[in-house]
Amino acid sequence: MREYWIALNNIDGLGPVRIRRLLECFGTPEQALSAPPPMLAEKKLIPASSVKHFQQAKRLIDEARAQIEACARSRIIVLIQSDADYPLYLKEIFAPPPVLYVKGDPAVLSAHALAVVGTRSPTSYGKDCTRALTAELCQRAAIVSGLAKGVDTVAHERCLELGGQTVAVLGCGIDNIYPKDNAALAERICESGALVSEFPPGTAPEPYNFPRRNRVISGMSCGVIVVEAGEKSGALITAGYALQQNRVVFAVPGPINSAMSAGTFRLIKDGAVPIRSAADVFEHISAVTFTPALFAPTQTIRSEQPPAPALAANELAVWDALSDEPQRTDTIAETCGVEIPLLLGILLSLELKGFISQTGGQQFRRIL
Repeated sequence: MREYWIALNNIDGLGPVRIRRLLECFGTPEQALSAPPPMLAEKKLIPASSVKHFQQAKRLIDEARAQIEACARSRIIVLIQSDADYPLYLKEIFAPPPVLYVKGDPAVLSAHALAVVGTRSPTSYGKDCTRALTAELCQRAAIVSGLAKGVDTVAHERCLELGGQTVAVLGCGIDNIYPKDNAALAERICESGALVSEFPPGTAPEPYNFPRRNRVISGMSCGVIVVEAGEKSGALITAGYALQQNRVVFAVPGPINSAMSAGTFRLIKDGAVPIRSAADVFEHISAVTFTPALFAPTQTIRSEQPPAPALAANELAVWDALSDEPQRTDTIAETCGVEIPLLLGILLSLELKGFISQTGGQQFRRIL
């Protein structure tokens, strides 16, 4: 089945949105590739330029199988949306990437993550803020960024210095590190974290790839922290995607006369959460509550209660559904009657408060 996902993903003229529509109509990539190409074009499910590719579906599938073999030789892991290691946060955005190419430890993709992004030309103030924030953030969450020069590089390096886990999302093939100056950093990231790309190996770092890369950075994270950004910084694109994906956007206030803080000032003016430390980030995330009505009204709470500090009703319901034995996220969601996107936020809040722990493989258990 994996080869059909890759074949569909590799067709010129298709992107995550069109592939989502095809899957909604046909159920699986295999059935979509088997459909009559003229009919697909007539219904505007694919552009006219893609018809010829669908007519050569067998060749595409053979090439996909060869790609899988080549990735295995290069120790590149190919994830599709139905895989357990596919990031849950990313799976819940609109039209997530059909295929992800991963190099490193895929287990880090199951961890709660925060994105740290910013300008490629940070001031000394921006670098100092990035180091300080990352040092605290990486103690509780994986750090996601884009391997770009500047703030991204500082965040990745600081996380590695302190033994944290970091994920670099690329705007090119995973075998084509960009910028080249960060090739050694990419190798270090693979040792304890992961490189991730939605683009097939061999893809060049074209400018139009990077907004899509930014969408994945925010999609993999429960919040996006913009440290320093000018008025036209790509970090603002990431923040925009974060808002579309219902993620929290945090921004570091900067000197009012600094051009590199103009973008973060605008974010704060537009409603981003201003922060001075990681404590501000975790306090805000822990304080987020969801409507208790989303839980089944007949749900009962056992008499056993967790210790102080008191939990919100929705947190208590999730805590009550857990035990000392690890449970998968989908099982918890079914027990509690809450949608996974909301459940992820509740689990993160419980973990930050010290009531539960993640045991890997997107499984959680009580520790209190």
